Formats: sequence, structure tokens, C-alpha cells
Amino acid sequence: MFAAASLTGTFTELGSASRPPIRARRCGSTSAPARRCPRRSSRARPPTCFAAASPATMKTVTDASLAGAPATFVRNKLQIAVPADNPAEVDEFEDLADARVKVALCAPQVPCGAAAVKALDAAGLKVTPVTLEQDVKATLTKVELGEVDAALVYRTDVIAAAGKVKGIAFPEADQAIHDYPIATLTRGARR
Repeated sequence: MFAAASLTGTFTELGSASRPPIRARRCGSTSAPARRCPRRSSRARPPTCFAAASPATMKTVTDASLAGAPATFVRNKLQIAVPADNPAEVDEFEDLADARVKVALCAPQVPCGAAAVKALDAAGLKVTPVTLEQDVKATLTKVELGEVDAALVYRTDVIAAAGKVKGIAFPEADQAIHDYPIATLTRGARR
């Protein structure tokens, strides 16, 4: 199976527990041309499905006739991630607009960045990030390393950080629910 970068950890864990084991191959960041991912398969064991990190990414694959009709298999939403000790004392979404708070966001062209833009727009909040990262893992790493005071990442990434960061829920995240689609690859994509 091919999976978006943000999904490979989960699918690798699930795949290794299945019998026979299923191998998840990282398809790069979601901003990469996804329609090329299915064509990177090995002839020995071509992948049979593709899990994308966004409906837009899946659309590039289905528009190229490389996959069948997608289905949403899970939904996610944003949280504010802060270091476990929260030195900037970020408690709510509005705190991200404070010029003294160093914020990391995903770049707007990747799913976590698009979700952040929706949530910020819903709140009418203007945030000036100190960095724009190319995927959610890199954005979260900035918080884990203490390079920023806060970041907008998915709730599941906060959970996966296992105590290295603290997650803060905020109501505007409901305006940016994120769907993850999965689809079976067509025969042409598996050649």
C-alpha cells in the first residue's frame, strides 16, 4: 500500500500486525505530485491501495485514473501543541496571535496548513508564524525541540508524541475537520 507521509507510521504498525504482513510505503509529502506515487511500485509486490492525507491529493490520483472511488476512512482535527511545560503559557487559540508567542504552522498547500487556515479564518485570527513546515511531523518537531511555543497539528499527532507535548483543544477546530480518503489502485497503476 502507498500512504501519505503522515499515515505511514500508523499503516506500518497495522501492516506488521496483519497476517500476512502488509508493507506501507511512504508516498512523500502530500504537496508532492501524488499521481506519481502509484507508478513507483515494485514489480514483485505492487501495492493495491493508496491512503491519502487529503481529498485534494486523492483527487489527483483518481483524476489520473490510477485509483477507484475513494472512501473516507478516518477524520481528524487540529489541536494546539505546546511543550509539556508550556513556558509561553498558551491556554487558548487567541494566544497564538500574541506577537511574543512563537508559532509554527504547516505550509498552506499541505493538508495541516489548509486546515490551520480554515480554523484561523473561522476565528478571525491573524497569526504570524515563525516557520511554515512542509508536513505535520516537521511542525510538531519544532514544538518537541522547544524551537517554538506552539503549533497547530492534528490531535493524533499530539497523542503520538506521548507526553512530549501537551494538546489544547479549541472550538474553531470543528470548522476544519480533516478527512482521510483511501482507494484501491487500478490495474494500470500497479504495473
